[in-house]
Amino acid sequence: MSGGDWALLVALAILWGGSFFFVAIAGRELPPFTVVALRVSLAAVILIALLVMGGRPLPAGGRVWRVLFGMGLINNVIPFSLIVWGQTQIASGLAAVLNATTPFWTALIVHFLTVDEKLTAPKVAGIAIGVAGVGVLIGPAAFRDLGGDGLGALAILAATLAYGFSGALGRQLPRLGVAPMTAATGQMIAATTMMIPLALLFDQPWRLAAPSWPVWGAILGLAALSTALGYILFFRLLGRTGATNTSLVTLLVPVSAILLGTWVLGERLEPRHFAGMALIALGLVAIDGRAWRWLRGRRAAAAE
Repeated sequence: MSGGDWALLVALAILWGGSFFFVAIAGRELPPFTVVALRVSLAAVILIALLVMGGRPLPAGGRVWRVLFGMGLINNVIPFSLIVWGQTQIASGLAAVLNATTPFWTALIVHFLTVDEKLTAPKVAGIAIGVAGVGVLIGPAAFRDLGGDGLGALAILAATLAYGFSGALGRQLPRLGVAPMTAATGQMIAATTMMIPLALLFDQPWRLAAPSWPVWGAILGLAALSTALGYILFFRLLGRTGATNTSLVTLLVPVSAILLGTWVLGERLEPRHFAGMALIALGLVAIDGRAWRWLRGRRAAAAE
Protein backbone atom coordinates (compact mmCIF):
# COMPACT_ATOMS: atom_id res chain seq x y z
CA MET A 1 0.00 0.00 0.00
CA SER A 2 1.27 3.46 -0.91
CA GLY A 3 1.10 6.52 1.30
CA GLY A 4 -1.97 7.66 -0.61
CA ASP A 5 -3.67 4.31 0.02
CA TRP A 6 -3.01 4.61 3.77
CA ALA A 7 -4.43 8.14 3.70
CA LEU A 8 -7.61 6.86 2.05
CA LEU A 9 -7.83 4.06 4.63
CA VAL A 10 -7.57 6.55 7.50
CA ALA A 11 -10.18 8.82 5.88
CA LEU A 12 -12.55 5.86 5.51
CA ALA A 13 -11.96 4.89 9.14
CA ILE A 14 -12.92 8.42 10.23
CA LEU A 15 -16.12 8.31 8.16
CA TRP A 16 -17.10 4.87 9.44
CA GLY A 17 -16.04 5.68 12.99
CA GLY A 18 -18.45 8.61 12.89
CA SER A 19 -21.26 6.21 11.98
CA PHE A 20 -21.30 4.99 15.60
CA PHE A 21 -22.40 8.48 16.69
CA PHE A 22 -25.06 8.71 14.00
CA VAL A 23 -26.46 5.20 14.63
CA ALA A 24 -26.58 5.80 18.38
CA ILE A 25 -28.68 8.95 17.87
CA ALA A 26 -30.96 7.51 15.17
CA GLY A 27 -31.50 4.26 17.08
CA ARG A 28 -33.10 6.12 19.97
CA GLU A 29 -36.23 6.82 17.95
CA LEU A 30 -36.17 4.49 14.93
CA PRO A 31 -36.07 0.66 14.62
CA PRO A 32 -33.11 -1.06 12.90
CA PHE A 33 -34.60 -1.81 9.46
CA THR A 34 -35.91 1.75 9.15
CA VAL A 35 -32.51 3.21 10.07
CA VAL A 36 -30.78 1.05 7.45
CA ALA A 37 -33.44 1.75 4.79
CA LEU A 38 -33.12 5.51 5.28
CA ARG A 39 -29.34 5.24 5.31
CA VAL A 40 -29.03 3.42 1.97
CA SER A 41 -31.92 5.15 0.18
CA LEU A 42 -30.73 8.68 0.98
CA ALA A 43 -27.17 7.65 0.06
CA ALA A 44 -28.51 6.32 -3.27
CA VAL A 45 -30.25 9.66 -3.99
CA ILE A 46 -27.06 11.60 -3.18
CA LEU A 47 -24.89 9.37 -5.36
CA ILE A 48 -27.33 9.41 -8.28
CA ALA A 49 -27.36 13.22 -8.13
CA LEU A 50 -23.55 13.29 -8.16
CA LEU A 51 -23.45 10.93 -11.15
CA VAL A 52 -25.93 13.08 -13.09
CA MET A 53 -24.08 16.32 -12.26
CA GLY A 54 -20.83 14.69 -13.35
CA GLY A 55 -22.35 13.47 -16.61
CA ARG A 56 -21.62 9.85 -15.76
CA PRO A 57 -23.97 6.99 -16.69
CA LEU A 58 -25.51 4.52 -14.26
CA PRO A 59 -24.05 1.00 -14.16
CA ALA A 60 -24.98 -1.08 -17.20
CA GLY A 61 -24.97 -4.76 -18.03
CA GLY A 62 -26.56 -7.81 -16.45
CA ARG A 63 -23.29 -9.15 -15.03
CA VAL A 64 -22.47 -5.82 -13.39
CA TRP A 65 -25.90 -5.55 -11.79
CA ARG A 66 -25.71 -9.14 -10.52
CA VAL A 67 -22.50 -8.26 -8.71
CA LEU A 68 -23.99 -4.98 -7.43
CA PHE A 69 -27.07 -6.73 -6.03
CA GLY A 70 -24.80 -9.31 -4.42
CA MET A 71 -22.76 -6.49 -2.88
CA GLY A 72 -25.90 -4.67 -1.77
CA LEU A 73 -27.05 -7.83 0.01
CA ILE A 74 -23.83 -8.95 1.72
CA ASN A 75 -22.16 -5.56 2.17
CA ASN A 76 -25.20 -3.50 3.22
CA VAL A 77 -28.52 -5.23 3.87
CA ILE A 78 -27.23 -8.17 5.94
CA PRO A 79 -24.33 -6.59 7.89
CA PHE A 80 -25.97 -3.19 8.49
CA SER A 81 -29.12 -4.83 9.86
CA LEU A 82 -27.20 -7.33 11.98
CA ILE A 83 -24.89 -4.67 13.44
CA VAL A 84 -27.68 -2.22 14.26
CA TRP A 85 -29.69 -5.02 15.94
CA GLY A 86 -26.61 -6.53 17.61
CA GLN A 87 -25.73 -3.19 19.19
CA THR A 88 -29.11 -3.23 20.93
CA GLN A 89 -28.18 -6.56 22.57
CA ILE A 90 -24.52 -6.17 23.60
CA ALA A 91 -22.19 -3.36 24.67
CA SER A 92 -20.88 -1.17 21.87
CA GLY A 93 -17.30 -1.87 22.96
CA LEU A 94 -17.74 -5.61 22.51
CA ALA A 95 -19.42 -4.96 19.17
CA ALA A 96 -16.35 -2.95 18.09
CA VAL A 97 -13.98 -5.75 19.10
CA LEU A 98 -16.03 -8.37 17.24
CA ASN A 99 -16.31 -6.09 14.19
CA ALA A 100 -12.52 -5.72 14.20
CA THR A 101 -12.19 -9.43 13.33
CA THR A 102 -13.33 -8.54 9.78
CA PRO A 103 -9.75 -8.51 8.35
CA PHE A 104 -9.18 -12.05 9.66
CA TRP A 105 -12.31 -13.44 7.98
CA THR A 106 -11.64 -11.43 4.82
CA ALA A 107 -8.06 -12.69 4.56
CA LEU A 108 -9.22 -16.27 5.10
CA ILE A 109 -12.07 -16.03 2.56
CA VAL A 110 -10.08 -14.33 -0.20
CA HIS A 111 -7.25 -16.82 0.37
CA PHE A 112 -9.56 -19.57 -0.88
CA LEU A 113 -11.63 -17.56 -3.39
CA THR A 114 -8.88 -15.60 -5.18
CA VAL A 115 -5.52 -16.39 -6.73
CA ASP A 116 -3.66 -13.18 -5.90
CA GLU A 117 -4.47 -12.54 -2.20
CA LYS A 118 -2.99 -15.40 -0.23
CA LEU A 119 -2.43 -15.61 3.52
CA THR A 120 1.12 -14.90 4.65
CA ALA A 121 2.77 -15.07 8.07
CA PRO A 122 3.08 -11.26 8.34
CA LYS A 123 -0.62 -10.84 7.47
CA VAL A 124 -1.75 -13.38 10.08
CA ALA A 125 0.57 -11.91 12.73
CA GLY A 126 -0.45 -8.34 11.90
CA ILE A 127 -4.19 -9.09 12.02
CA ALA A 128 -3.81 -10.92 15.36
CA ILE A 129 -1.83 -8.02 16.85
CA GLY A 130 -4.36 -5.53 15.50
CA VAL A 131 -7.38 -7.36 16.94
CA ALA A 132 -5.56 -7.63 20.29
CA GLY A 133 -4.92 -3.89 20.08
CA VAL A 134 -8.64 -3.22 19.59
CA GLY A 135 -9.35 -5.34 22.69
CA VAL A 136 -6.85 -3.30 24.74
CA LEU A 137 -8.19 -0.04 23.27
CA ILE A 138 -11.79 -0.80 24.25
CA GLY A 139 -10.78 -2.18 27.66
CA PRO A 140 -11.95 -5.08 29.87
CA ALA A 141 -15.43 -3.61 30.33
CA ALA A 142 -16.23 -4.60 26.75
CA PHE A 143 -15.97 -8.28 27.60
CA ARG A 144 -18.42 -8.27 30.50
CA ASP A 145 -21.25 -9.10 28.12
CA LEU A 146 -19.30 -11.89 26.42
CA GLY A 147 -21.23 -14.53 28.31
CA GLY A 148 -24.51 -12.60 28.15
CA ASP A 149 -26.68 -12.37 25.08
CA GLY A 150 -24.89 -14.70 22.69
CA LEU A 151 -27.25 -13.86 19.83
CA GLY A 152 -26.05 -10.25 19.78
CA ALA A 153 -22.41 -11.35 19.55
CA LEU A 154 -23.27 -13.91 16.86
CA ALA A 155 -25.07 -11.21 14.88
CA ILE A 156 -21.93 -9.03 14.82
CA LEU A 157 -19.74 -11.98 13.86
CA ALA A 158 -22.17 -12.94 11.08
CA ALA A 159 -21.91 -9.35 9.82
CA THR A 160 -18.12 -9.59 9.69
CA LEU A 161 -18.37 -12.82 7.68
CA ALA A 162 -20.69 -11.06 5.23
CA TYR A 163 -18.14 -8.25 4.90
CA GLY A 164 -15.45 -10.85 4.20
CA PHE A 165 -17.41 -12.38 1.32
CA SER A 166 -18.29 -8.93 -0.02
CA GLY A 167 -14.61 -8.07 -0.22
CA ALA A 168 -14.01 -11.06 -2.48
CA LEU A 169 -17.10 -10.33 -4.61
CA GLY A 170 -16.46 -6.59 -4.90
CA ARG A 171 -13.06 -7.14 -6.51
CA GLN A 172 -14.93 -8.08 -9.69
CA LEU A 173 -16.24 -4.54 -10.22
CA PRO A 174 -12.88 -2.86 -11.00
CA ARG A 175 -12.12 -5.77 -13.34
CA LEU A 176 -15.44 -5.11 -15.12
CA GLY A 177 -14.40 -1.48 -15.62
CA VAL A 178 -16.85 -0.03 -13.07
CA ALA A 179 -15.55 3.22 -11.53
CA PRO A 180 -15.71 3.67 -7.72
CA MET A 181 -18.47 6.33 -7.89
CA THR A 182 -20.55 4.18 -10.24
CA ALA A 183 -20.02 1.07 -8.13
CA ALA A 184 -21.05 2.86 -4.94
CA THR A 185 -24.18 4.25 -6.64
CA GLY A 186 -25.22 0.89 -8.05
CA GLN A 187 -24.68 -0.85 -4.73
CA MET A 188 -26.82 1.72 -2.88
CA ILE A 189 -29.59 1.39 -5.48
CA ALA A 190 -29.53 -2.39 -5.09
CA ALA A 191 -29.50 -2.17 -1.30
CA THR A 192 -32.40 0.30 -1.34
CA THR A 193 -34.61 -2.00 -3.42
CA MET A 194 -34.06 -4.74 -0.83
CA MET A 195 -34.19 -2.68 2.38
CA ILE A 196 -37.37 -0.66 1.78
CA PRO A 197 -39.64 -3.76 1.56
CA LEU A 198 -38.04 -5.14 4.74
CA ALA A 199 -38.62 -1.88 6.63
CA LEU A 200 -42.20 -1.66 5.41
CA LEU A 201 -42.91 -5.27 6.33
CA PHE A 202 -41.28 -5.48 9.76
CA ASP A 203 -41.12 -1.90 11.11
CA GLN A 204 -44.28 -0.42 9.56
CA PRO A 205 -42.74 3.06 9.70
CA TRP A 206 -46.06 4.80 9.02
CA ARG A 207 -47.05 3.81 12.57
CA LEU A 208 -43.96 5.44 14.10
CA ALA A 209 -43.85 8.88 15.65
CA ALA A 210 -42.16 11.55 13.53
CA PRO A 211 -38.40 11.59 14.29
CA SER A 212 -36.89 14.67 15.93
CA TRP A 213 -34.56 17.03 14.08
CA PRO A 214 -31.39 15.58 15.72
CA VAL A 215 -32.41 12.14 14.43
CA TRP A 216 -32.91 13.50 10.91
CA GLY A 217 -29.49 15.17 11.17
CA ALA A 218 -27.94 11.86 12.24
CA ILE A 219 -29.61 10.02 9.35
CA LEU A 220 -28.35 12.62 6.88
CA GLY A 221 -24.79 12.38 8.26
CA LEU A 222 -25.00 8.59 8.17
CA ALA A 223 -26.20 8.61 4.56
CA ALA A 224 -24.01 11.40 3.12
CA LEU A 225 -20.72 10.90 4.99
CA SER A 226 -20.54 7.35 6.37
CA THR A 227 -22.30 5.74 3.39
CA ALA A 228 -22.20 7.76 0.14
CA LEU A 229 -18.70 9.21 0.56
CA GLY A 230 -17.52 6.19 2.55
CA TYR A 231 -18.33 3.70 -0.19
CA ILE A 232 -16.72 5.83 -2.89
CA LEU A 233 -13.49 5.55 -0.89
CA PHE A 234 -14.18 1.85 -0.18
CA PHE A 235 -14.42 0.90 -3.86
CA ARG A 236 -11.39 3.03 -4.73
CA LEU A 237 -9.36 1.21 -2.08
CA LEU A 238 -10.75 -2.19 -3.08
CA GLY A 239 -9.62 -1.72 -6.65
CA ARG A 240 -6.17 -0.43 -5.67
CA THR A 241 -5.19 -2.52 -2.65
CA GLY A 242 -7.38 -5.63 -2.56
CA ALA A 243 -9.97 -6.98 -0.14
CA THR A 244 -7.72 -7.81 2.82
CA ASN A 245 -5.98 -4.43 2.93
CA THR A 246 -9.30 -2.59 2.55
CA SER A 247 -10.81 -4.57 5.45
CA LEU A 248 -8.07 -3.21 7.73
CA VAL A 249 -10.29 -0.18 8.12
CA THR A 250 -12.21 -2.08 10.82
CA LEU A 251 -9.07 -2.02 12.98
CA LEU A 252 -8.91 1.76 12.66
CA VAL A 253 -12.63 2.46 13.13
CA PRO A 254 -12.52 2.06 16.96
CA VAL A 255 -9.48 4.36 17.04
CA SER A 256 -11.27 7.04 15.04
CA ALA A 257 -14.44 6.66 17.14
CA ILE A 258 -12.48 7.14 20.39
CA LEU A 259 -10.50 10.09 19.01
CA LEU A 260 -13.69 11.70 17.73
CA GLY A 261 -15.18 11.26 21.20
CA THR A 262 -12.13 12.99 22.64
CA TRP A 263 -12.20 15.92 20.23
CA VAL A 264 -15.96 16.37 19.89
CA LEU A 265 -17.31 15.26 23.27
CA GLY A 266 -14.32 16.15 25.45
CA GLU A 267 -13.74 12.56 26.60
CA ARG A 268 -10.37 11.77 28.19
CA LEU A 269 -7.79 9.42 26.74
CA GLU A 270 -6.54 6.77 29.16
CA PRO A 271 -3.25 4.80 29.08
CA ARG A 272 -5.01 1.74 27.64
CA HIS A 273 -6.11 3.86 24.67
CA PHE A 274 -2.51 4.70 23.81
CA ALA A 275 -1.43 1.06 24.36
CA GLY A 276 -4.22 -0.22 22.13
CA MET A 277 -3.45 2.28 19.38
CA ALA A 278 0.24 1.33 19.55
CA LEU A 279 -0.64 -2.36 19.11
CA ILE A 280 -2.94 -1.56 16.19
CA ALA A 281 -0.17 0.50 14.57
CA LEU A 282 2.27 -2.39 15.06
CA GLY A 283 -0.22 -4.78 13.47
CA LEU A 284 -0.69 -2.50 10.47
CA VAL A 285 3.08 -2.19 10.05
CA ALA A 286 3.36 -5.99 10.05
CA ILE A 287 0.60 -6.34 7.44
CA ASP A 288 2.10 -3.61 5.26
CA GLY A 289 5.19 -5.78 4.88
CA ARG A 290 7.77 -3.08 4.21
CA ALA A 291 9.27 -3.44 7.70
CA TRP A 292 9.73 -7.19 7.16
CA ARG A 293 11.41 -6.60 3.79
CA TRP A 294 13.69 -3.96 5.34
CA LEU A 295 14.73 -6.36 8.12
CA ARG A 296 15.45 -9.15 5.61
CA GLY A 297 17.50 -6.72 3.56
CA ARG A 298 19.51 -5.67 6.62
CA ARG A 299 20.15 -9.29 7.56
CA ALA A 300 21.23 -10.14 4.01
CA ALA A 301 23.57 -7.16 3.93
CA ALA A 302 25.05 -8.12 7.32
CA ALA A 303 25.58 -11.71 6.15
CA GLU A 304 27.56 -10.48 3.18
